[in-house]
Amino acid sequence: MPGVDHVRTRLTAEPSTQTAFLVIDTESIPDGRLLQMVKYPEQNLTEAEAIEKARQDARDASYNGSDFIPYTFQLPVAVCVARVGTDFGLQAVACLDAPLYRTKEIVKKFWLGLSFYTKCKLVTFNGRSFDLPLLEMAAFRYGFPAKDYFYRGRNRFNGDLDLMDWMSNYGACRLNGGLDLLAKLLGKPGKMDVSGDQVFEMHKAGKFQDINDYCMFDTLDTYFVFLRTRVLTGDVSPEQEAELIARAKRTLANQTKDLPALKTYLENWTDFQPWPA
Repeated sequence: MPGVDHVRTRLTAEPSTQTAFLVIDTESIPDGRLLQMVKYPEQNLTEAEAIEKARQDARDASYNGSDFIPYTFQLPVAVCVARVGTDFGLQAVACLDAPLYRTKEIVKKFWLGLSFYTKCKLVTFNGRSFDLPLLEMAAFRYGFPAKDYFYRGRNRFNGDLDLMDWMSNYGACRLNGGLDLLAKLLGKPGKMDVSGDQVFEMHKAGKFQDINDYCMFDTLDTYFVFLRTRVLTGDVSPEQEAELIARAKRTLANQTKDLPALKTYLENWTDFQPWPA
């Protein structure tokens, strides 16, 4: 996306075509100051205490003990974007505002970039429920325009593509296993050493690069899942998919010097064969 030029965030693919899709993933942390102001204004809590109370309130209200705080009280700390061509080939992947990863700049670069790629379809995994509302709320917070995005509408069936929505028949069934399951069915790494519930503690420890590496891995997994769904729709043949995967693997391998985390991704990539045969 425009404005993202740090060498650690860029991949240059083989034959270039017009960009048609933007695959995105985000990571976020709770906003303690906003929780203080809105949920607990009379309790004289510190930001850390407000976050912990909100997490406990979430656990108490959850059927499965989840401490997830709603996106409205969260701040994006990583946004990774993979550009995909009209041929469905991987063109580039970037983690926005590298290597500083400042929330305001991440949000600014995302919406500025989207104003450039006006004809591209966004591809996410659970993006309609989390990633996109998170970024919309951040645009609202800072007053960043997103005219083309909002004017084109947010049609569930013919607009941007949420792969979780698509794979679950638009909410008719639960996609147990999620992105991790789908990625591993394709021989891609899926979840490795990091999961989303670790991001807040990692951020407190200053592990901003590790968070963005994790976000980049999820973005790449989402790309490969997207590619397989295009086989199901008939837009890509199995033979074309194999060629696009091989091209993407070469691209990633060629960039491990500039993007060291990609070595981990490739080391956990397998030549997968579905079963039963």
